[in-house]
Amino acid sequence: MQGTRFKLFPQPQFLDEFEEPEIVEVSSPPGSLGPGPQDARMYTIFPIGKPQPYGISPDGSDPMAPPWTGDIEAPAMPDEEGHFDYLEPGTPQFEAAHLFGTVRFVMDIWEDYFGREIPWQADAVYERQELTILHSLDNAYSGFGFIEMGADASTGTLKPFALNFDVIAHELGHAIIYSEIGVPDPQNVTGEYFGFHESAADLVALISSLHFNSLVDRLLANTRGNLYTLNAANRIAELSDNKQIRIAANDTRLCQFAEGWRKEHHLGQPLTGAFFDILVDIFHEMLLDYGAISPEMEDLSDQLLATAEYAPVMQDMFDAAYADHPDQFKRALLDARDIMGTYLADTWQLLSRQDLNFIDVAEAFMEVDQAHTGGRFATIIRGNFHLRDIGLVDVGPQLEPLGEDSHANSVRTMLPMD
Repeated sequence: MQGTRFKLFPQPQFLDEFEEPEIVEVSSPPGSLGPGPQDARMYTIFPIGKPQPYGISPDGSDPMAPPWTGDIEAPAMPDEEGHFDYLEPGTPQFEAAHLFGTVRFVMDIWEDYFGREIPWQADAVYERQELTILHSLDNAYSGFGFIEMGADASTGTLKPFALNFDVIAHELGHAIIYSEIGVPDPQNVTGEYFGFHESAADLVALISSLHFNSLVDRLLANTRGNLYTLNAANRIAELSDNKQIRIAANDTRLCQFAEGWRKEHHLGQPLTGAFFDILVDIFHEMLLDYGAISPEMEDLSDQLLATAEYAPVMQDMFDAAYADHPDQFKRALLDARDIMGTYLADTWQLLSRQDLNFIDVAEAFMEVDQAHTGGRFATIIRGNFHLRDIGLVDVGPQLEPLGEDSHANSVRTMLPMD
């Protein structure tokens, strides 16, 4: 069935290889979306004169909550056929359409992995989720009844987060986790819960970005399938050509937090890194299935991993294998993407918000693999979690009060009773 078309940037347009957006179709039938854009579950607005972001203001003034009832920019309008891909970058209407289109695109992806509609956390209170833009906000938040996109002005040029696919997908990842697992009791929450939250949001962005055909093609052309090379897929929330918030292909281990932790963003990196390594290993298994690499090549990759010899030896082998089997490499990557997406969705539905720790996540992921394949990837999964000390090391205590950049005390966790 035909869907509604939008132009989306797979990565920020200020990156050299991503100046042009890609046309995608979301699940909404043409003609079903109204001005804004909007549908039965969410609506987009670009407020004029909004004095502060939703939530408790840093200056202590009264909190704001949706809906915004003040003035707004003229909404993005569908064309005669009901599409929004005629809009060009540089207008408030394109920015609003990009925000809505990205949220709908990512929700389509994860509702497919979940096998059902994903509810909003605030469905019992708000009829629809508000997607809103506030350039004066130097961050982005998903909260109870809204997703609000600010902008980065640190480089002297305003870079709206509503045009940054990874940032939007990351915030939607938080919204999915709060909807599916819930906001924990502040008296019983673990640091690992918030680290898990950051990891899950990064993984939503990572897996979702691999649904752009142009990004997958560019990724494989640049790396020849050696995904341990720094590349577009493992740059999370890219802010410039050489500045990244977090990298999924990291070397962080849980033993680094045995004495304690300070930032949940850092605490989540061992979990994200383990899942990225599992994704790469499943990709290699799919390459074997398609006959695109030899068992000897896969074994050598495992032996050289995390050694100085890996890059000079393995890159030449990947270059040759990719040149002989480019179509099989693409199919294998898409297979690995969808296996990971399905496994993560199933895993998250098995978790409890109270006293959550990384070993709970690892054991649930193993259980999902057993249910789907009889444990085909059990050795891969267990080995990568152990390499990150997950299940082997206990996380130490919180070492200092949470800072202003912490999401544990942010608008994301604020509920109507607050």
